[in-house]
Amino acid sequence: MEFRKHSISLLPLLLLLGFNFFSSGKGDGKNSIVFTTLGRSRYNFDIYTLPISHPPANQEELQITDGQSVNFNGFFPTSNPQTIVYVSEINGSSNIYLDSFSLTSSRRRSSLQITDRVPLLTGQEGGVSMKDKPSIFGDHLIYVSTHEKSDSPRTSWAAVYRTHLKTGETRRLTPPGLADFSPAVSPSGEWTAVASDGETGWTGEIQDLKTHLYIFKTLDGSHRVKIVELGGWPSWADDSTLYFHRQSDDGWWSVYRAILLRERGKLVRVTVERVTPPGLHAFTPAASPSHGGFIAVATRRPTSEFRHIELFDLARNLFVEITRLISPHTHHYNPFISPDNTLIGYHKCRGNYKTSLFLENLQTQFPNISLFRVDGSFPSFSPDGTRIAYVGLPGLYVVNRDGTGKRQLLTGNAFSTAWDWKRKDVIYTSYGPDFASETTKVDIISIDLKQEETKLLTIGGENNAFPSPSPDGKWVVFRSGRSGHKNLYVMDAVDGERSYIRRLTMGPWTDTMCNWSPDGEWIAFASDRENPGGGSFVIYLIHPDGSGLKKVIHSGEGGRTNHPCFSPDSKSVVFTSDYAAVSAEPISNPHHYQPYGDIFVARSDGSNIRRLTHNSYEDGTPTWGPIFMEPSDVVQRSNPDGSQCGFDDCHWLSQPIDEVLRNAMCGR
Repeated sequence: MEFRKHSISLLPLLLLLGFNFFSSGKGDGKNSIVFTTLGRSRYNFDIYTLPISHPPANQEELQITDGQSVNFNGFFPTSNPQTIVYVSEINGSSNIYLDSFSLTSSRRRSSLQITDRVPLLTGQEGGVSMKDKPSIFGDHLIYVSTHEKSDSPRTSWAAVYRTHLKTGETRRLTPPGLADFSPAVSPSGEWTAVASDGETGWTGEIQDLKTHLYIFKTLDGSHRVKIVELGGWPSWADDSTLYFHRQSDDGWWSVYRAILLRERGKLVRVTVERVTPPGLHAFTPAASPSHGGFIAVATRRPTSEFRHIELFDLARNLFVEITRLISPHTHHYNPFISPDNTLIGYHKCRGNYKTSLFLENLQTQFPNISLFRVDGSFPSFSPDGTRIAYVGLPGLYVVNRDGTGKRQLLTGNAFSTAWDWKRKDVIYTSYGPDFASETTKVDIISIDLKQEETKLLTIGGENNAFPSPSPDGKWVVFRSGRSGHKNLYVMDAVDGERSYIRRLTMGPWTDTMCNWSPDGEWIAFASDRENPGGGSFVIYLIHPDGSGLKKVIHSGEGGRTNHPCFSPDSKSVVFTSDYAAVSAEPISNPHHYQPYGDIFVARSDGSNIRRLTHNSYEDGTPTWGPIFMEPSDVVQRSNPDGSQCGFDDCHWLSQPIDEVLRNAMCGR
């Protein structure tokens, strides 16, 4: 697919102005959606560099991005060793930038003294998408974008594009119906290698994404051919040699080398050999572009809880540690090497930031929807939109909608929040362990903020959760495991089940995450009734009297569509889903606890599904408030400890190898 060309001038540092990925869209009302990204507030990435030396004794990392937002996945262009192309979320959505940086003689760790931050993709009307893994050859930018919707649910939107930086002419290089990740351009620029889901797609958990290596002509995507079965994150050493990672049969992630033999311009054979030995995980390789005799890799050693960057000497089959010697207790991601083999780059959490945003504004192509990420979980708006309740897992809190006036209501583990429509100072929540069995003691309580009173509404504690009050203030729908299965019930809003309770749904499955529509007509909920216990969830609607049950939103076989919440006018619903599948190779990111999910909106009947967030994080628990919040409405708050960076690396890298092998055999 080729897009229309734009006539623009080439500014210094290859400034690209203007490319329209989207037409503008309309929201369903001028209001706000707030959602959670699990763990996102615990890392703000920046790109760092170190000189390549053996070993890097007495060196200090140089921070070469500006210490704002999330800056990651860098690339050194060949034209100037002191420029960097990278991804940043500085303006509320993913974009690609080019910066210059200076190398100080002291090698002191510091922010840039000179930062130009030129956006390479700007002026895109409605062009909100994930843009990732950039590289430049000549006047061409190669990158991943998620701006084009896939034809099928639970199919990734990630595709590789080429943009000519002088003209803005952009071409999709990935064929329709396929998803490509992690592009790498060969030294000559003739070929691009990608990790692709090919014909297999994605059907499981995050770590179950299976990719294969393909190559194609960089200019137009032609001559596409699979070169390696099972592999990812390609990196070229020359036009006939590339390195990649895969999980080996012995359970260890390892780096491999593929040598391409061509005769008369045609590929006739590919030879694959393992490069890094067992005994440690090695992945996301970066080949030396000038035949330096080494590759850079990220590693997870059994003796460390952290991911580190190491060099692997190809001649001596020897690892040389780099980052552990300097910052041993920080994760380091996705190395890349300068064209002259003098610098190694990577990104890590910078820490030591004294202020943070309680609400982070994100761009969206829908002008009547204001979108914010909250530093908490299970947010909900008060009926007038002036306050937000949320949980901290543990703890229950209330703040003003601008993030001020934080008040803690509970210290223990609360799970989900909802405001009473009539008693405007009353909040409902469930109190007890989360993600627990049907018999775990979890009860629903109401909290009166004005009277400072807490009332127990359920009896027995058979995992009662996800309360949602009716708009007339009389009833609360909730999920309970009291029958041995998690189904929906309705009870009295003031006195709880002691006064009144009735069962709304019944069956040997899980009905959960319920939300009562503001007009009182419907209750939306997520259910696995199509495959009980299988982990797949579908959104259903049911009338409060138990009639009219209908399935409205499904992301496909095995998919998850969760946490529905109605718009203020009840005509639409916001939810989280893996409808757009996976947007990046999972191992290149921190750990995300569920299959990738983005925030979507749709009509209440399930039609007109539209994607709001584009990233590789885990977005969830959205709420839809009645007022339109401007970014200027949100204040910064202090971060007393000055450091966070408490996120996890991919959990499956810590799994014992014998367990990995057992799981692999069971899956065959």
